[in-house]
Amino acid sequence: MQESTEWAEELAELASRRADAQRMGGDEAIEKWRTAGRMNARERIDALVDPGSFQEMGALAGKGKYDAEGRLQSVTPSTQIMGLARIDARSTVVVSDDFTIRGGSSEAAVAEKWIYADRYAYEYRKPLVRMVDTAGGSVKLLRQMGYTKIPGYAFLPGAALLGRSPVVGIAMGACAGLGAIRAASAHFSIMLKGKSQVFAGGPPVVKQALGQDIDKETLGGYDVHRVSGVVHNGVATEEEAFALARRFLSYLPANVWEAPPRGPRDDPTVRQDAWLNDAIPRDRRKVFAPRKILTALFDRDSVFEMAPHFGASLLTCFARLDGLAVGVMINNPSVMGGALTRAASIKMERFVDLCDTFHLPIVNLVDQPGTMTGLEAERDGTMYATLRAGAAIEQSSVPWCAIVLRRCFGLAGAMLSPKFGPGGTALPHRFAWPSARWGSIPIEGGVAAAYRKELAEAPDPMALRDRLEAGYHQLSSPFRTAERFGVVDVIEPATTRPLLCRWAEDAHALAAHSLGPKGRTMR
Repeated sequence: MQESTEWAEELAELASRRADAQRMGGDEAIEKWRTAGRMNARERIDALVDPGSFQEMGALAGKGKYDAEGRLQSVTPSTQIMGLARIDARSTVVVSDDFTIRGGSSEAAVAEKWIYADRYAYEYRKPLVRMVDTAGGSVKLLRQMGYTKIPGYAFLPGAALLGRSPVVGIAMGACAGLGAIRAASAHFSIMLKGKSQVFAGGPPVVKQALGQDIDKETLGGYDVHRVSGVVHNGVATEEEAFALARRFLSYLPANVWEAPPRGPRDDPTVRQDAWLNDAIPRDRRKVFAPRKILTALFDRDSVFEMAPHFGASLLTCFARLDGLAVGVMINNPSVMGGALTRAASIKMERFVDLCDTFHLPIVNLVDQPGTMTGLEAERDGTMYATLRAGAAIEQSSVPWCAIVLRRCFGLAGAMLSPKFGPGGTALPHRFAWPSARWGSIPIEGGVAAAYRKELAEAPDPMALRDRLEAGYHQLSSPFRTAERFGVVDVIEPATTRPLLCRWAEDAHALAAHSLGPKGRTMR
């Protein structure tokens, strides 16, 4: 700090207040945190962002303690550390909760500070990363306020922010109530396995409301949210969480007024993996390896999967084609036969909205047997969730390329891409592998239903069924559909990557003509 003769006293107070902010919860609290194997809030920022790039804002926010004459004695800093930094050289808003101060409770927070961070990201169109580590609210805060208020924050941009800039939420510890909202209200959310929890109300609240004794991990740990869909991905360490956040952001623009950045172009666009020609087994009862197919089709080491355990009959990923970022969906026949379950429908809707918001063209690799059926699926409201996903697809305005690998049946099969191209009039861009089959109902189930009486009366029902199915399979050949231009082409599987790379160039050029916010934000 430079010397001053006019304002020496005030500058000394400024230095003292900044030193209080740097001390956070004090040496003892920080050491306790370090002994537990955790980084403190400032160390987390340093580990996330480009070295030396953090510029703090709001460091003086907190609660001052004064003597009888009004002189400052000490300051308890706010529980949020907030400011600007660079992640891969791109300006980003960063917020890190400080658990060393009263367990991160809102009793020690200054709400206006983290609201300002969200608003800054909204107003200046910057990505936002929240590292959430808060025990939630406290009734003790009411004594300080002297009144209660209706829940909510009038100046928090909320869903509007999700329609402008990428948001990442990282649950670093126990995130209850508002903390859970801040971690999960994001395009991409991350948890630490065994070390962080996310719940609307913690164990004491559950005990009071429901009479249930339950611990934090059982209530809201990763084993819960890997299948709930509230959080996307889980990792073992804080360092892995930061690497995951940086990688997610690398596929997206800083805001919806920009195009997604292009990555390295070090994988030949003409690469053809011959084994793809046998990737789909002829026996329709056998499964294939969807992740192996992704590795073959997209740039090496570029596939970034999100929410691998939620709605696992559908895989959703970011990937690159000659460096160009795209969203990718592929059915996973190893889970529920690849059928569109309620969870998979929610996953699809959310992913399509994400890609559409940030102008990422979508590749859909289809092996869709249809919407999940059965009593449990009907009670779950699977059809309603499927219709919502279908609406997201039809409302999207980014280019799509759908390639039917094997099955494409029923309502879920009709959702392979929008009915029209991104201009609203062009025919959909759809291809097929020779292994593809489609229709309103699978041949096997259709024959069993349509020929129920004949099969029951036949001397050899199995022989009749096989004969009928063979005839209908001939009719369902993708080549017959291609004759009527029901698909653009039937392609040799090994040639898929070159085709997609050529399409990606056109798709990104087209998407660049319609940059800006969509008519809706994330649902």
